[in-house]
Amino acid sequence: MKAVLLLLAATCAHAGEIVVRDGQGLKDALRDLKPGTALKIAPGEYPGGHHVVGVEKLTIEALDVKNPPVFKGGNTGWQFSRCAGLTLRNLKISGQSDNGLNIDDGGQLDKPVPGITLDGIEISDIGPSGNHDGIKCSGLEQLTIRACTITGWGGQGIDFVGCHRALITGCRLIGKPGFTATAGIQLKGGTSDVVVEKCHFTNAGDRPVNVGGSTGLAYFRPQGVKYEAARLVVRENTIEGSQCAAAFVGVDGAEFTGNTILFPTKWIFRILQETREPGFAPCRNVLIKDNRIVFRRSQVRIDLNIGDATAPETFRFENNRWFAEDQPQASKPSLPVEEKGGGYGGDPR
Repeated sequence: MKAVLLLLAATCAHAGEIVVRDGQGLKDALRDLKPGTALKIAPGEYPGGHHVVGVEKLTIEALDVKNPPVFKGGNTGWQFSRCAGLTLRNLKISGQSDNGLNIDDGGQLDKPVPGITLDGIEISDIGPSGNHDGIKCSGLEQLTIRACTITGWGGQGIDFVGCHRALITGCRLIGKPGFTATAGIQLKGGTSDVVVEKCHFTNAGDRPVNVGGSTGLAYFRPQGVKYEAARLVVRENTIEGSQCAAAFVGVDGAEFTGNTILFPTKWIFRILQETREPGFAPCRNVLIKDNRIVFRRSQVRIDLNIGDATAPETFRFENNRWFAEDQPQASKPSLPVEEKGGGYGGDPR
């Protein structure tokens, strides 16, 4: 009797698990997906272009963590619409003409989709030109993106439109010649309460971190908010190259702390307002603190690019370490407000 019970328990534990070993097997599995399914995909190359709608608590992952499946080509590698509780783990996506991975709310702007986890996803060669993203997220909440690597994209490496209570941690974003990347990570369209931490950006677009952005009013989530983004935290990242380290664009409240900035090529930061609709808050209320900033005066002539319709006087600068490697005596930046406790001319590395 005990043996029978053990057998039944084992059968139940694997009742929602499907192992896929080839393209036809994947096609068959996707046709009959049920909530709670765990889809394990064997090593090999598979076509892109898959769209899953309304399947909750779905897990798709590599059968062999050391040899993940690769999804090549198609307009979008994978799209998931209204798939609450989705987990994607240890997959490779490459060579799409639109987006690598698209996760969205199915256009239901007032009903965010919760509980998405992306872990160990590798995405490459998306675009290469135009507004084409590695990972596109629209209308999600309680979202975690962990230990993902994105190499070569046309628009944004990771693009959030109206996403809330999210964490992006331990990711790598690496720009690639021939790809027209505009941003590494972009947080816009009403996005709020997001932490970006412990990521490494290498030549990751013109704006490695776009804290805010520019969004058509019809795409804001929720509708009616008067900021591109709010309550964002960017901490403990390393940002190498690109025109600037970070752009603050229409954001109402953010922290940029404990980051290492290496050799931006034009400015260190940008403060901009690109959404000019009536009632929108000016870019404001940003704390920039405890960062290590290494640059060359031969490249950076203007420390902060400040656009009109912004509120740079509401920014705070504290305890940053600024070092112009080629002209240490010219390390002190020109800021819109006085910095508290800043250090100038010593190598913070």
